[in-house]
Amino acid sequence: MTSNAPIGRGYVQVYTGNGKGKTTAALGLALRAAGRGIKTYIGQFMKGQLYGELKGAQMLGGLVTIEQFGRDEFVHVTKPPDPRDVDKAQQCLAALRKALISGEYSIVVADEINTALWFGLLSIEQALELIKLRPEGIELVLTGRYAPESLIEAADLVTEMREVKHYYTNHVPARDGIER
Repeated sequence: MTSNAPIGRGYVQVYTGNGKGKTTAALGLALRAAGRGIKTYIGQFMKGQLYGELKGAQMLGGLVTIEQFGRDEFVHVTKPPDPRDVDKAQQCLAALRKALISGEYSIVVADEINTALWFGLLSIEQALELIKLRPEGIELVLTGRYAPESLIEAADLVTEMREVKHYYTNHVPARDGIER
């Protein structure tokens, strides 16, 4: 059974691994969809800094919406996690749920959800619930390092970015327009 959504049947995609390019791949998907008039919502866990994609999305005439749910500083793993980071993650989860069922978007991206899971900012049950909530005509993309096996099993497509070589090892800082 197919839906009347612009993309037909939607699938669950996971972009994971220790290599560069997971968020970039999701943004590329959003750009490709925008070229076909298809709307994408991107909820970013743990990100509150000014990334180039925020301004880029504004240039796409409302076809790509990005909301950040993080502080403007790096999130560190702590046991237990910082309550401020847990609160932001729960806000992101609520926004993703709303976007999934709104009927406004054909693609919904949970950017860095895998990392948020690894940091203990939300539970695997909450992430799996997001997948179950997804209507048939919606593509759901889950990004971030450390994708748990249960999310990999629940996905229809899994891509692992593997670092072979990276200039970070030579102390090259993140560059505007390339990494941020």
